[in-house]
Amino acid sequence: MNLRFRNDGSFRVLQLADIQDGPKVRPDTIRLIEAAIREADPDLIVLTGDQIRGYDPAYINTFLRRRGERPGARLRAVTKLEARLQGIKQRLLRGTDDGSATDKLLEETRGKVRGTFSSFLKPVTDAGVPFAATYGNHDFQCGILADEQDDIYREFPGCLNPSPGSSQFAPEPGTFALPIEASDGSGRIAMSVMLLNSGDYENDGNDGTDNVSNPANASNAANTDNAVNANGSMASYIDYTANPHAWDLADSNGYGTPTQQAIDWLGTVQRELGARNGDGEPVPAIVFQHIPPQEFYDCLKEVPMWTPNAVEGTRRYAGRCYMLRTDICRPGSHLGEGIGCPDTNADEVHAMNDAGGYFALYCGHDHKNSFVAHVHDLDLGYSPTCGFGCYGPKSRLRGIRFFEFNERNPRGYVTRVLTWGELIGRYSSNEMSVFFGDHCATDLTGIRNELRRPQVFALLTGLLGFSAFTIIRTLFGGGRHGENHGRKH
Repeated sequence: MNLRFRNDGSFRVLQLADIQDGPKVRPDTIRLIEAAIREADPDLIVLTGDQIRGYDPAYINTFLRRRGERPGARLRAVTKLEARLQGIKQRLLRGTDDGSATDKLLEETRGKVRGTFSSFLKPVTDAGVPFAATYGNHDFQCGILADEQDDIYREFPGCLNPSPGSSQFAPEPGTFALPIEASDGSGRIAMSVMLLNSGDYENDGNDGTDNVSNPANASNAANTDNAVNANGSMASYIDYTANPHAWDLADSNGYGTPTQQAIDWLGTVQRELGARNGDGEPVPAIVFQHIPPQEFYDCLKEVPMWTPNAVEGTRRYAGRCYMLRTDICRPGSHLGEGIGCPDTNADEVHAMNDAGGYFALYCGHDHKNSFVAHVHDLDLGYSPTCGFGCYGPKSRLRGIRFFEFNERNPRGYVTRVLTWGELIGRYSSNEMSVFFGDHCATDLTGIRNELRRPQVFALLTGLLGFSAFTIIRTLFGGGRHGENHGRKH
């Protein structure tokens, strides 16, 4: 299937970030996808990772904290607790398993993954919109790795994910180019949409090609269990909801980065596109991926700790507070949480600049962020979560990012977030869950971030003032009442 600019010179894209749900995808997520498609009439939909909530109890038997482990060897606290609440028990694999039991469990998981895809893709396939998907840090945790998920995606009509290695445009699962041809039918590539697999976790020590049923690392995995999965307590579940990045990385050297092959490909694919056009020139291109690179922190400015609405950084940026640099941000930009970038810099932005043609890089991953800033000669931007089965901002701020490109000047594109509040209404069908995912704070960083939100600070101040007033009135007013009561008798 060839993508092409419309006769009026436009091309529309929707970015769906962080659906992050199990086989029973939340109805509100489906409603939002349906409404965004009706509103935007897109030519292409890109899914930028964490479509699968890999730690969902549905995948308890094949869960992988890290690639290369034995399925189900190390469960997370959030998975254990939810499994208990749902009455789901893990079917443990015996040490003497010859592989047949593992294969059976993995086949069951493939069916569940296929069901998840079917749920959130139904509005897409019903509308006949082409789509493409890359991967995040939770997709593989269900036990089915990216190459197999690629195969499952291709079962659905309209999937544009190419087979890895099938051309210069597709070096690996989740990393590929989607050229968009000119409207005149000449076949000239006027622009390209690039999807890039940004990796998952830093300390894997492998290239992602491990057989997940390989028990070679199973004993090490079991021995390195830690507090994250020590028990299925409510406290652990709340801790995860409040600070997911810290818990994701509890036994890691940080989030992963794109492979060197993918970084090099950013340059080689531009040379291939230029050769296809016959002029050797790089074509205008936008990159979509899951995890943001470190350069996203260059969109922020450091501010004093007491600054209203400031957020604290994560890992190497921890202990400092940040706000958006409004002078380089588009209107409507919002910073809702610290940027969860890798601890190492893979020089992706540098590679994009060197290759030429690239004008924007958009990510997901940090569910509460929805800003767009221009720095390093690129637009760096976010789409917030469009899912209602994970943490994120208020219901009305969850959404899907819309892009409209013009054939004559793709760099001059327009973009905005089509929010739940705009398309459907102020409240979702489960506001208690959304409120919990937006406000829950169990560590000092989370508490400080909440207290910097003026509405939260005002509410707490009001409650403390009312409590103080009630106590004083009880102590003094009650005494006078008793004294008067005594005089009457």
